[in-house]
Amino acid sequence: MSPPTLHPVPYWRLSAFYFAYFAQVGAAAPYFSLYLASLGLAAAQIGVLLSLGQLMRVVGPNFWGWVSDSSGQRMRIISVTLACGAVCFTGFFFVTSFWGLFALLLALGFFTSASMPLTESLTLSHLHGAISRYGSIRLWGSVGFIVTVTLVGYALDALPIANLLWMVLATYTLSWICALVVPDAPGGGRAAPEPVWAILRRPEVAALLAACFLMTLAHGPQYAFFSIYLVDHGYSKAAVGWMWTYGVVAEIIVFLLMPALMRLYSLTGILLVCFAATVVRFLMIGWGVSSAPVLFAAQLLHGLSFGAYHAAAVTLIHRWFQGAHQVRGQAIYLSVSFGAGGMLGSMLSGLGWDSIGPAWTFSAAALAALAGFVLLQWKVRPARI
Repeated sequence: MSPPTLHPVPYWRLSAFYFAYFAQVGAAAPYFSLYLASLGLAAAQIGVLLSLGQLMRVVGPNFWGWVSDSSGQRMRIISVTLACGAVCFTGFFFVTSFWGLFALLLALGFFTSASMPLTESLTLSHLHGAISRYGSIRLWGSVGFIVTVTLVGYALDALPIANLLWMVLATYTLSWICALVVPDAPGGGRAAPEPVWAILRRPEVAALLAACFLMTLAHGPQYAFFSIYLVDHGYSKAAVGWMWTYGVVAEIIVFLLMPALMRLYSLTGILLVCFAATVVRFLMIGWGVSSAPVLFAAQLLHGLSFGAYHAAAVTLIHRWFQGAHQVRGQAIYLSVSFGAGGMLGSMLSGLGWDSIGPAWTFSAAALAALAGFVLLQWKVRPARI
């Protein structure tokens, strides 16, 4: 059998889609909580609203994965759901009540939950097994995030926060356009002899998924309230944008280094370092918010707490869920981690923000990451994987 070749990989079209999709994330994720706060909503209400996208990631990826397996048209599903998501987003121009926002975010989350599991599966299929090159494509998503998180931060220092809606809608449109030019790839092929439920019952698989749940749970305060935390301590919106940017620059560097790191270290060993770094990162943010150098150092750890962690986790899932299980595996990973973990993390951080305070909320997040570290160390041995 001839070795896998990267020649047919639509590198720039995939990269452009990652760029556009995460440009939308960069425009919305750091600042949408500020928009919700400008509407007079309480922290607990903001936490609930921001958890709805994660809630849809619990059920949505599995539904869209089933649709993908039935139709075999991953990119068409992505483009259609992005168009529907853009239509849903226009509702924010007219709705400001809690329950109206609740309904809109629920619908938006359902449609946007299709994009990542299908895109990750599609990208890995295009790579023909050379999955160590995944980071060189995925890093363009980080670049897109940096561009918008920086530009939007400066824009919102000069413009009313309501202008954020136009900026996010523009990135939704760009994502849809880029999705139209990405070619599909053949599916994973025949299913592996082992059924999917048998894979999920394997101790190392269950442990990884539980640890990924805890990792995203730990990021709840970061994604929901980090920007609010900085603004409350006197940082400008441009400075908020730069703090997010520093983290994603570190993420890009790590993505570039991942092929070498995967050759030198086991994937589980990489994950253990990532979980340990996450514990340190959230303790630094929680108790060092008044120090810009401490925050800068903490944001650099994002390269480990998300970049290396996500690349290693996706690679393990791809190895364990073979053949026609590949889309299902990525959907399960995203549902358990970014879905269930993200939903609970946003809700609990919203409750903790007003009751125990920001510093202790970030400390609780560090404890969740520590629990994930212990679980990986216990059930997934670095020497084996």
